[in-house]
Amino acid sequence: MTASVAAPQAAAAASKGGSKGELFEFDNSAVVFIDYQPEMLAEVRSMDQKLMMVNARSLARLAVKMGMPVVLSTVGVKGGVNHPTLPELRAEIPDVPEIDRNTMNAWDDDAFRRAVLKTGRRRFVMLGLWTEICLAFPIADMQAEGLRTTFPADAVGGTSKEVHDLAVQRMIQAGSVPNSTFAYIAESGLDWASPQGEIMREIYTWRQAELEKLNLA
Repeated sequence: MTASVAAPQAAAAASKGGSKGELFEFDNSAVVFIDYQPEMLAEVRSMDQKLMMVNARSLARLAVKMGMPVVLSTVGVKGGVNHPTLPELRAEIPDVPEIDRNTMNAWDDDAFRRAVLKTGRRRFVMLGLWTEICLAFPIADMQAEGLRTTFPADAVGGTSKEVHDLAVQRMIQAGSVPNSTFAYIAESGLDWASPQGEIMREIYTWRQAELEKLNLA
């Protein structure tokens, strides 16, 4: 473990939670990635795939540097139907075990459910492909069981803009909180003068550079 990762983890472990309100901060939340696999990405039509992946990678990188628990799941890999997590995302979270499932709803998978609850958190930053199935289904069930969820709508994708937008409405109606990548980076730390402030600046700078490479800045 590098010093840059260890310091935020130590701070998170010592903290009793920064916000007493509604925010999803680094020390009260975990990050969940569901089905960021080549087969799912290939069908995303709701937004630019490359921009979406830069945003997802930004949040993975943020989670590691902030010392936030991360849960990673795939579907259909053991059955030979799909490939594992996309290499560019996997590179950001190389030490996180990949939980493969057969279920469309990740919350129905015992290993996934155990991993989520084992984080000890009650608030979860949820990311998944596709929005209308692999993200909306577990969010609906997690909210129903009293867990709090938020989702960065520009780091997830659906098979069309229409079904993505419908899924966003469904998740909001279930009680999940919509967000954006840029805003969540700020929400995770909140204080520029804290150790987390340095991490937020680093992630913002990295994300901007990646967008410039793609001519998306």
